[in-house]
This record gives sequence, C-alpha cells and structure tokens, in this order.
Amino acid sequence: MTAKASTKRKLFVLDTNVLMHDPSSIFRFEEHDLFIPMYVLEELDAAKKGTSEVSRNARQVSRFFEQLMRDKTHKQIAEGLALPSIQNQAGGKGSIATGHLYFQTQALDATLTDVLPGNKADNNILKTALALKTKFSGRPVILVSKDINLRIKSAIVGVPTEDYHNDQVLDDLKLLYSGHLALPDNFWQTHGDKMESWHDNHGRVSYRIKGPLVKKWHANQFLYMPDESEHGLELCVHSIEKDTAILRVVRDYRHGKTPVWGIHAKNREQNFALNLLLDPEIDFVTLLGAAGTGKTLLTLAAGLSQTLDENRYREIIMTRVTVPVGEDIGFLPGTEEEKMTPWMGALMDNLEVLTQNSGGGDWERAAANDLIAKRIKIRSLNFMRGRTFLNRLVIIDEAQNLTAKQMKTLVTRCGPGSKMVCLGNLAQIDTPYLSETTSGLTNVVDRFQGWAHGGHVTLARGERSRLAAHASEVL
Repeated sequence: MTAKASTKRKLFVLDTNVLMHDPSSIFRFEEHDLFIPMYVLEELDAAKKGTSEVSRNARQVSRFFEQLMRDKTHKQIAEGLALPSIQNQAGGKGSIATGHLYFQTQALDATLTDVLPGNKADNNILKTALALKTKFSGRPVILVSKDINLRIKSAIVGVPTEDYHNDQVLDDLKLLYSGHLALPDNFWQTHGDKMESWHDNHGRVSYRIKGPLVKKWHANQFLYMPDESEHGLELCVHSIEKDTAILRVVRDYRHGKTPVWGIHAKNREQNFALNLLLDPEIDFVTLLGAAGTGKTLLTLAAGLSQTLDENRYREIIMTRVTVPVGEDIGFLPGTEEEKMTPWMGALMDNLEVLTQNSGGGDWERAAANDLIAKRIKIRSLNFMRGRTFLNRLVIIDEAQNLTAKQMKTLVTRCGPGSKMVCLGNLAQIDTPYLSETTSGLTNVVDRFQGWAHGGHVTLARGERSRLAAHASEVL
C-alpha cells in the first residue's frame, strides 16, 4: 500500500469476525478504503472447513477476494484493488462502494505496550492497525471489529475503533414496530366525519376512515382506545390506500364461548396475537415478548386448532436454535427428533397445559397426547436448507438467536398453504456478535412491517405466575 491514497478517505482495518459475520461487508464502506491484515487471511483459512454458517461465510469471503484479484499482478494488488461500484442495499441505504481494498504485502513494524504480550492473532491485528496509524499520520485509520475486547484493547493503545453497524436495523430498540397503537381520545372527533361502516361476510363490523393519522398506520396493525378494563374498542387495519383505511373490529378470544383449544387470551396483546395466528390470510407472524408472556402457548393452541379441528394444515413443524444457556452437554444419540427433544422442553410444557385443558380422564388425555404427537414434528435448523414446506405451520422458537441471513433461509422455505410463526425475546440473545438491533428477528419485524399478509405483536405482560412476574420486576 502506498501513501498516495487520498487523505480525505478513511482507512478501515477489518477484523476477521466482521468478514465472517457479513461476507459482503467489503462492499459496505462507500468511498472509504479497506485494509486486510495477513493474520485475517490466516484466520479465514482456519475457519473455512465445516458446514456451519461461519465456515460458509469464510469461504464466501475468500471467493470475493479471488474475484477481485483475478488477472491482477502483484504490483496492482499492492497498489490497491478498486472495489466494484455496486449498489449498497444494506439497511435500505442507496450508497455506492467506490473505495479500494488493500492487502498486507509487507511487514509493518509497530511496538505494542508491554501489557499486551504474546503472539495472539488479535494482538497482531492490533499491531498492524497501530503501524498503519503511524505510517499514515495524516489520515484516519480505524479498526473495525465485532469483538468488544479487541475494541477495548484498541482504545487502550490509541487506535480508533468501531463496531460493524451496517447490519444494524435500528439505532434504538425502542423504535421497533410493536404491532399495536393506542388511539388518541379525540380520534372520533377528528376521523369520524366521513366514516362509513358495514358488516362483512363474517359478521364483523368494518369501517372506512379518512384522516391525518391514516398515513402513520400499517396493514394488520392493531388500534385500540385506551381503557383500563381492556374492554374498549379494538380494531385491525385491514388495508390502506392513500389517506383512506379500512378497519375491522378485532375478534375477542378473552371471554365467553370462544376458547382456542381450551384457552383464552388473558390480555389485550394476547388477543391481538390470536387474531393474527388464526387468520388464514396471514402467512407470516412474529411474536416478541419476555418469558411468560404466552408466545409458545398461544401459537401451539392456534396451531392445534387449525391442524386438528379445521384441517387447514397437515402438521406443525417446530424448531429452534440450539444455543445452550450453560455448559454444552455434547453430542446426543438417536434420530434427528430424539436429538432435538432436550431443546423442546417449552413445547412439552405447553402441550401439557393444553391437554389438561381438554378435560376427560387419564385415558382420554393419553389418547389426545398420542394424536397430537403424530401431528407435531420436531426438526433441526441444520437440515432446513433446500426444503419446501407445503400446507404446514412452521414455528421457530428462540428466533432472536438467528442472523438475518439465517432468517431469510428459513422464511423462504415456506410453500403454498404454509404459515410461519417466529417467537423470541430480544433480551435473551445468546449468539456471539448478535445484538438486539442486529438480530435476524429484529430485521424481519422491521422489513415485514406493513405487508398485507404479515403481522407482528409485542406481548407486554407476563401471565406465567405471580412468582415469575415478581422475579421479572426485581431481579
């Protein structure tokens, strides 16, 4: 790399984990230049073997590098490879990648402080960044890493550092779409003048409304009048065209003779969730909420009702990311379903609740359990690639641990007649280098916002027990 590079451009030194997290990250830095230390190439080479997402990403990065270096001489590589001017669609931004990619072609001398001894790869990458900072003193040199400890060490030795934010969906999780919205007290005064109402084919009341708030709404968003007793008017946005919206009154599954597989919704948000889960026009549902808010129970109840009672789906397929909370217990014997059984404790616990609600004696419950077991299949995420699900309800539990790429792979598995439900709690992410704002679950909630056949609800209140509710507040 020569010193002829423009001083107006920043020079970003990329850590290995950035490339393995997002192989296309080399095209995401707009007009700025990138530098790849030799130790990064060594780490990519060590990580390329295997069938994991990290290994696939490492191989993809190497392919990108090979394409950029094809037919280039050593001199051209040393002077920097022009990055292709492709459209950068990450995060919806329309920027252009026009910088240069530099590889380390010679030794760079730098001395780290004595408190960072050894020959660790991270320290060598940090040493390279420090040498570049000294060599190009008039130019910003920034180390980009997903590793928080490396960023801490980089700050200690005086090298500016940043996290990789290009895959971040939102700046703040509070901005994430909740799926429901409280209407102001003067709503009917401001929107009721030209209102039209009628009963649809299912007997539900529908409204056609015009007004200033319509442009802020999204399809399948729930609207309600604030009421402490939760018995106020609740509506769902059926469709929006310019400044006109058609609203439908929400079905009430909380009381009366409308249980769903023996259970009722216990609060407003649970009722919204059941409306989405039971709507045949909705193909994709995301439910967020803390532990005990009823995500899995509501989904299973709605799934069993539509699979066994209505024959809408042939079977229920349930899967989850196998990230342990404590020590990994190692390899498990048996078939795919037997290997997944220890990870499906939440499924078994909720099935026990649902079969108890069905009534009858021990024999009837045992027969019901056998019938349900034949219609619920437990599958591993590792074998989802290439599959197509027809007329099935697919439930992805603990979806907050999926990357955006993994989530895309799963959602695109659904064929005609299928429905996918993603459940998760963004406060319990166990996957390294994922955060609340970069999770694949956050990404699909934001990207599917307003789609006519998708819906989302954030569940707010825990209904597990008074002990669990108190623990969530004080611990």
